[in-house]
Amino acid sequence: MNNLIKGETGDWEVVIGIEVHAQIVSNSKLFSSASTKFGGEHNTQVSFVDAGMPGMLPVINWVCVEQAIRTGLGLNAKINNYSIFDRKNYFYPDLPQGYQISQFKQPIVGEGSVTIDIDDKKSKTIRIERLHLEQDAGKSLHDQHPEFSFVDLNRSGVALMEIVSMPDISSADEAQSYIKKLRSIMRYLGTCDGNMEEGSLRADINVSVRKPGDELGTRCEIKNVNSIKFIGQAIDYEARRQIELIEDSKIIDQETRLFDPKKGETRSMRSKEEAHDYRYFPDPDLLPLSFSENIIEEIKSELPELPDDKKERFQKEYSLSPYDSNILVSEIEIADFFEAVTKGRDPKIAANWITGEFFAAMNKLGFNIVDSPITIDNLSKLIKLIEENIISTRIAKDVFEIMLENNEDPEEIVEREGLKQVSDSGELEKIIDNIIANNPDQVEAVKLKPKLIGWFVGQVMKESKGKANPKITNQLVAQKLKISY
Repeated sequence: MNNLIKGETGDWEVVIGIEVHAQIVSNSKLFSSASTKFGGEHNTQVSFVDAGMPGMLPVINWVCVEQAIRTGLGLNAKINNYSIFDRKNYFYPDLPQGYQISQFKQPIVGEGSVTIDIDDKKSKTIRIERLHLEQDAGKSLHDQHPEFSFVDLNRSGVALMEIVSMPDISSADEAQSYIKKLRSIMRYLGTCDGNMEEGSLRADINVSVRKPGDELGTRCEIKNVNSIKFIGQAIDYEARRQIELIEDSKIIDQETRLFDPKKGETRSMRSKEEAHDYRYFPDPDLLPLSFSENIIEEIKSELPELPDDKKERFQKEYSLSPYDSNILVSEIEIADFFEAVTKGRDPKIAANWITGEFFAAMNKLGFNIVDSPITIDNLSKLIKLIEENIISTRIAKDVFEIMLENNEDPEEIVEREGLKQVSDSGELEKIIDNIIANNPDQVEAVKLKPKLIGWFVGQVMKESKGKANPKITNQLVAQKLKISY
C-alpha cells in the first residue's frame, strides 16, 4: 500500500473521514429572511429568529431544500422524500437559541459517492454516508477588546449542508482530492460557492491510525479547517502524532482538536462529544419535511453537466488526455473558457496554451480566469495564428507577453512588429547556405551524428529572430547537408 506511514514499529495505516460544512447559495437564511451576504457590519443581518428571541418560530426556506436535493443528486445519493429537523443541544455564546436546528436520524439525503482521481489511470470511490441541513452558529470575536469577547450573529441561521463521508480516505493527498472534487461538484451545481477564505466551505477531519488490517483506532476530530493546504498539513501532523503516542505505549484520547497553521500542528480543544451528549430530539416548531418524487425528478432534469461527465466528453470530443481533461474540468469557469476558446480551433493546441502559458501567467499576476486580462476572442486568435503557421510557437510566446499588458489584438501585434513566420524557401536557403559556409567543422560533425542537425536549425532560428518556419527549416537543412533524420 502506497499510503502507509513508517513508524518505529513498522508500517501504519491512516483512516480518515471528513464532515464538510458547505454554505448553501441562497439570498436568505435557512429559517428566516435575513440576508446571507458576506462582509456585512456586525449584527446587521439578524432576524428575531436568528437571535433566539422568545416566541419566534422558524419558517423553512424552500430554496435551501432545493439546493440540498440538487447537491444530493450531484453526489449520486438517495434523496429522502421524508426527513425531520432535530434540536442539537449545546451551549455557546454564539448559539443564542441554546440549540442548533439540524437533522439527525432522518436526513434529507442518504448514501452517495464521489470519485477522485489517484493518477491518470487510477481512481477511487469515496462513499458518502449522508447530507443533512442545519443552521450555522454566530461568531465569537476575541480581538475587539483586551478584556471582553463579543458575538456577531450575522452567520447565525445561515443554511449549511453537512456532508459526511465514510472512513474511506487513507492519505492527506486523497483528502485534498476529495475536498477539491466535492467543491467542484457543488460549484458546477451552483449550490455552494466553495469560498474557503470566507468560510463557505469548512471541514471537520476525523483521523485515526492502525496497523494494516487491524480494527479502527481511536479517532480525533480536527475542527473547522478552511484551506485545502491546511487539510493536508493537519492530517500529516495528526497521523504522526498518534503513531508516536501509540509506539510510546501511551493512550490516544478521543477529542476535538484545532489546527494551528502558523506552527503546523494540532492542539487539544475539548473532549469529543458523542451523539447522546447533544440530546437530540425532533424540533417541535417544525413539521417533518415531505415532498413528492415529482419535485426530485424536476430538479434532476435541470442538472448541468457535472465534472466527471464533462471530463469523459472532453476526452472523446476533443481527443484530450485524461490529465489535460482533469485540469480543464476542475472548475466550471475553466471548462467554459476552454470550450469558448477552442471553437473552430485545434483543441490540443488550445488545451496546451490554457494549461501552460495562460495558467502560468494568471498565477504570476494574481488573476483568476474570470478577471483575465486576455479575452477569449484574442486568445482564440493567437491560437489561430499558430495553427495557420503565421507565427511560430516561440514568437507566439512573445506576442502573448504583449497581450498580457493591454489585451491587444494578436493579429495587430504580429502585423505591427513584423513577426510573421518566414516560410519562403528562397529566403531561408540564403540563411542556411551562409551558416553552412561559415561552419565547416559542424558540417563534418553532423555527417557522423545526424542528430546534430538541431544545431543548424537553431542557428537559422537565431538569424531569423525566431521567425523561420521550423518544419520547412528542418527539411531544407537536411537537404543541404544530404542527411536523413
